[in-house]
Amino acid sequence: MAQLKSEQIRKMSKEERNEQLKQLHETLLRQRASVAMGGAPSNPGLIKSVRQQIARILTINRMEDIKK
Repeated sequence: MAQLKSEQIRKMSKEERNEQLKQLHETLLRQRASVAMGGAPSNPGLIKSVRQQIARILTINRMEDIKK
């Protein structure tokens, strides 16, 4: 999964950001489930990366809502 930059997120439409957010939440859920079941994660840094991407999208959504 490629790391999303703030500039890339700002260029997306609101619908695209929401779709990306849904996909990231699903990825995070799968990764946390595999760790909870006792398995070793295939990419240990993925959970942190996904959480950061979710935070970026939510922050940009909030900033755009405030501007309006």
